[in-house]
Amino acid sequence: MNAAAEAVALSLSYHTVPELAPDAAVHAAADAGFAHVGLRLLHGQPGGGEAPLLADPALRRETMRAMAARGVCALDASGARIVPATAVAAFEPLLDAAAAMGARHVMATVDDPDAGRAADNVAALCARAAARGLTVDVEFVPWMTVASLADAAALARRVGHEALGIALDALHFHRSGSRIDELAAIAPARLRYVQLCDARGARPAGRDGLLHEATKDRLPPGEGAIDLVALLRALPRGIPVALEVPMEEEARRDSAPARLARLVAATRAVLARAYC
Repeated sequence: MNAAAEAVALSLSYHTVPELAPDAAVHAAADAGFAHVGLRLLHGQPGGGEAPLLADPALRRETMRAMAARGVCALDASGARIVPATAVAAFEPLLDAAAAMGARHVMATVDDPDAGRAADNVAALCARAAARGLTVDVEFVPWMTVASLADAAALARRVGHEALGIALDALHFHRSGSRIDELAAIAPARLRYVQLCDARGARPAGRDGLLHEATKDRLPPGEGAIDLVALLRALPRGIPVALEVPMEEEARRDSAPARLARLVAATRAVLARAYC
C-alpha cells in the first residue's frame, strides 16, 4: 500500500450499516479504521421525516460522546431535499444539529422542476449553513430533477454561493451517464469529498429499480463495473472518501464488522491503484 492511498480519510455513510444505532455505528467505524462518519438527521423533509438522531437529543449526546471517545469526527450530515413546497427555514434544526455535532457538510438533493425557485432555495440554504460554518453539497440523483453532474454544475453556476459544493456519489455518477471529462470543468473547491461504491453492469429498470440499487444493492469498490480508478484520478487528490455501500443480501449473513472490514480493504486497494 502506498502512502498517498493510506493517507486518504475514510468516512462511514449511514446506509452502509443502517441496522446500527448511531453511537454503535461510531464504534464500528472506529474499529474498522474510519476517521469519519456521516450523520443521518433528516429523511429529506422536515415535519415527519426526522431521523432518530435529530429527534432524540439524548441519542445525539450519546453519539457525540462516542465520537469523542473514539476520535471519530462527522464528515457530513444528510439530508435536505429541495422540493416545490420547501420552506428553507424548516431546515434550521437540521443545520443546528449538524453544526453542534461537528459536521463539515450538509448533503442536499434537489427535486423541483422550477429551476429558478430551486436555485433560490439552495442559495437560502447555503446562507443559513454558512452562518453556522457549514457547506451545502448537492448530490445529483438520476431520478430527481438535478439528475447528473451537468445539472449540478449548472445549479452551482446559477446559485454562485461559495458554500455550495457538489457531493459526487460514484453510483449516481455512473447511472446518470455523467462523464469523467466533465469533471475538468468543475472548480476543485466544489468537490469536497466523494461517495464510493461499485455497481453491477446492468442498469436497473425505472425509478424503483434505481432506488432499490442505491439503497439496498451496491457492491464494494473494485468489484463491479464502475471505473473508480479513473474517477478518483479526475477528482481533487486526497479528498475524503465516504463509503456508501448498502448490501442487503450480505447483511443477512455477515455482521457489520465483517462487512466494514471487507469494504475498507477493497477501498484501500482501489485507492492504491488510483494513486500509484
